[in-house]
Amino acid sequence: MSSSQRPVSVSQPASPRRSTARRLGVVGGLAAGAVLLCSGPALAHVSVQPGEAPQGGYATINFKVPNERDNASTVKLEVSFPADHPLSSVMPQPVPGWQVKVAKKKLAKPLESHGKKITEAVDKVTWTADDGGVRPGQFQQFPLSVGQLPTDADQLVFKALQTYSNKEVVRWIEEPKEGAAEPESPAPVLKLVAADSSAAKPDDAEKAGASAEPQTAAGDGDDDSSDTTARVLGIAGIVVGAAGVAFGVLAGRRRA
Repeated sequence: MSSSQRPVSVSQPASPRRSTARRLGVVGGLAAGAVLLCSGPALAHVSVQPGEAPQGGYATINFKVPNERDNASTVKLEVSFPADHPLSSVMPQPVPGWQVKVAKKKLAKPLESHGKKITEAVDKVTWTADDGGVRPGQFQQFPLSVGQLPTDADQLVFKALQTYSNKEVVRWIEEPKEGAAEPESPAPVLKLVAADSSAAKPDDAEKAGASAEPQTAAGDGDDDSSDTTARVLGIAGIVVGAAGVAFGVLAGRRRA
C-alpha cells in the first residue's frame, strides 16, 4: 500500500460523558471545600446562656462548656469577671462532681446596691472536677445568679480558661467585634438589653438559680445540634468531593 493510501489517524474529541465526568470531579471538590468553610465557625466553644439579660436587674446564667477533645476530659473552668463593670452579687449553684471557688477583690470605687455600700466584687469563679469532669462527646453547664447588672453597658465580656485532663489549656478570651468575623477563640458575651417591668429581682434570681438543674449531656441543646449538623455536612462534602474527583480521574484514564 502506498503512502498516499495509508489510513490517516484522526483524534476524536472527548465524548460528552467524559467531559461531564471531569466537571463532576471539579464541582465535587469545590462543594467539599465550601461545606468545610461553612462548618468551621460553627464549632462549639464556651458560651454564656441565655445570651442576654436586662440592664440593672438580676439574672441566672449558665456557662456552657462542651468538650472538644476525643482523648481528654475537661477538668477545670475559670471565668474572669469584667473589671470595668463589677458585680456585687455572684452566687454559684452547686454542680455535682465539681468544687467551686469564688475569688473577690477590693474595689477602687465602692458600689451602691440597695442602700448598701459594696467595697468588693467577684473577680473570678473557678470550677474544678472531683472525678472525671466533662468527658468526650459531652457538655456541662455551670449556673450562676448574678447582679446587679450595669445600666451603662450593652454587654459583659467574660474571659474563660478551659483545662483538659492532658494539661491542655484553651483560652476563650478574644472579644468579638461587631461587623467582624468571629474570633478563633471567642470569649463568652452576655448582651444587656433595656430593662422592663418583667426584669428579675434578687429574690427571683435566687429562686431561679435554686430551681435550675445543672446538665451533663451528649449532643444536647441548640449549639450542639448546629455543631453536629456542621460536622455531618463537612464529612458529607468530603465524601462527595472525593467521589467526584475519583470519577473524573478514572474517566481521564479511560480516555488515555
